Amino acid sequence: MGKYATISVPVDVKKLLEKAKGRDEWGSFLLKLYAEVKRLKSKKAFEELANTLTGEDLKAIIESSKEFRERFAFR
Repeated sequence: MGKYATISVPVDVKKLLEKAKGRDEWGSFLLKLYAEVKRLKSKKAFEELANTLTGEDLKAIIESSKEFRERFAFR
């Protein structure tokens, strides 16, 4: 069995998290929570980037990517 650590949190926070975790173990619940936050942050960053790029920018990126893949080959 792995090592365990205690994390101090306010009582009201713990009650809220206990409701959300249900029957999950704390470790798996927190890992799922972490993964979801990472996914949402990545999605938000992608959407913000996509909103700043024009159609012309996207075409240039695609062309550059194609050119790189064509030139990059193992010899």
